[in-house]
Amino acid sequence: MSLWVWAAGITPEIGTDAATFPLNMLESLFGEGVEGATATIEILLLLTVLTLVPSILILMTSFTRIVIVLSFTRNAMGTQQMPPNQVIIGLALFLTYFVMHGTLSSIYDDAWVPYQEETIELDEAYGIATDRLREFMIGQVRRQDNDEDVITFMNLARLPRPASLDDIPTYVLIPAFVTSEIKTAMRMGFLIFIPFIVIDMVVASALMSMGMMMLPPAMISLPFKLMLFVLVNGWNLVIHEIVRSVTG
Repeated sequence: MSLWVWAAGITPEIGTDAATFPLNMLESLFGEGVEGATATIEILLLLTVLTLVPSILILMTSFTRIVIVLSFTRNAMGTQQMPPNQVIIGLALFLTYFVMHGTLSSIYDDAWVPYQEETIELDEAYGIATDRLREFMIGQVRRQDNDEDVITFMNLARLPRPASLDDIPTYVLIPAFVTSEIKTAMRMGFLIFIPFIVIDMVVASALMSMGMMMLPPAMISLPFKLMLFVLVNGWNLVIHEIVRSVTG
């Protein structure tokens, strides 16, 4: 502590009461009394929350499911890096905002606005925001019938089985929700792969029957897969199924 005091250029006067010295140090550091120190602490907390926003976006929303399904779609078509990663991630972000709009609006109206108007305290606003995200995550786990993921993490945490999903601690709910989202995305990706695999098999069989075994089947099947995907309006179907799987 003395090192910080020396670095800040603050030297306690002789006879200064030890109980009042921290307050004097805050006044010397911030120049606005305790109110300035409180505002600075709030700014530091806000910056800390902002650093966690990417993790919250990825792990506590539908972003994980959406970006995995879109990546599976690109790989199933065999178009390598088309659409590019920037387009896939950007589309996943906007689709996440689309499906999460109700939850985000509820957090803004019930937590952020009252906190800005100083009608509720910071801890109450945090509790409201957490409850809204918990409602979303619990709803998705129930919708996909992935309760066993919750049970797995409850067992790993050595906690008794809860009477309902509402009694699950948040630190257990988050990894269970992420596991549920990955499992759901892989199920959807498997269904997307099926028609493209059929095209690959038909093209490979046709090439073998014609004795053209040296010609890569993937090169020949790619135009047919692209044509099929465009004719059936594939991106519209994929996005529709992704949104419907989240919103019901």
